[in-house]
Amino acid sequence: MEYENAVKRNLLDAGCSNESADYVDRLYQAGRISDALHEMKVIRCDLMDELHQSQRRVDCLDYLIRQTEKEMKMTRERRL
Repeated sequence: MEYENAVKRNLLDAGCSNESADYVDRLYQAGRISDALHEMKVIRCDLMDELHQSQRRVDCLDYLIRQTEKEMKMTRERRL
């Protein structure tokens, strides 16, 4: 019983919607452990997609920061 509560709590902590966490919890409670595991893996894949999308955004921002710093350095050197 404690593990079941921990599953839902961890899903919510991972950022899953209450609806998704409830669905996985219902599967688990019904003894459909394999289906619950599958759904957790689907949720994980979705989170990894979000992570990769965020990483691409950070990479773009890092590029812009580097370019701007180079431009500032070149501008300062021209003034000297």
